[in-house]
Amino acid sequence: MPRTMTADGVGIAYQVRGEGAAPLVLLAGQSNNHRWWDAVRDDFHGERSTITFDYRGTGESDKPDVPYSTELFALDVIAVLDALSIGRADVYGTSMGGRVAQQLAARHPDRVRALVLGCTSPGGPHAVERTNEVRRSLVRTGSGAARRALLELMYTPGWLAAHPGPYRTLGDPGMPAHAQRRHLAASNRHDAWQILPDISAPTLVVHGTDDLLNPAANAPLLADRIPGARLHMIPGARHAYFEEYRALASPLVLDFLTSVPQP
Repeated sequence: MPRTMTADGVGIAYQVRGEGAAPLVLLAGQSNNHRWWDAVRDDFHGERSTITFDYRGTGESDKPDVPYSTELFALDVIAVLDALSIGRADVYGTSMGGRVAQQLAARHPDRVRALVLGCTSPGGPHAVERTNEVRRSLVRTGSGAARRALLELMYTPGWLAAHPGPYRTLGDPGMPAHAQRRHLAASNRHDAWQILPDISAPTLVVHGTDDLLNPAANAPLLADRIPGARLHMIPGARHAYFEEYRALASPLVLDFLTSVPQP
């Protein structure tokens, strides 16, 4: 698997798939590696080549026990783009990946042609936080209780009944404990509110109406804060809308990206 080295000396593993000429960077959720996208990645091929990477702390990338941040993850994206000699790319980030995408688009506007933010939030005091009930469900004791709670936040009961797994959105099982803590801290510290108006790339915000893990009320906050952003809410969808509702979500994203004129 190809790797590149970041400015601070961390090896980052990345993956390139598809035959399309236009590059699309796909950014996964917290404590997940590139497998997060396995179920839907092929939806973009043909029109797009897709680029993923394993966040530091996950997959085949290095796992230093040092502070992580969404700003730092954004610099890791740039290291991958530089390794591939790609100046600008379209970027689609979901969950924590959407937070990384905000940092990338606001702080490095020359590297982002078009932006899609899925099931994410601005972070900080302006964000709508998940409820205490949801937090408690994720730390339940007992065999498999927290995992089941996370599954039910990701997918609807009907979809879970019809799809017994494997599930690629529940975290990288090979992550060391220190990396899990570092990812959680990076996501929790994210606050892009002040820089969101600096995003100049055409932006689409997508969110499921029934998302409780990252509350749906964050979507209009982002769309209102980013100049000219479009908003699309998917009725009935939970956090992993991009997988369960892929028949709607993937064409929606592709249509948006296609509608953005080439420079």
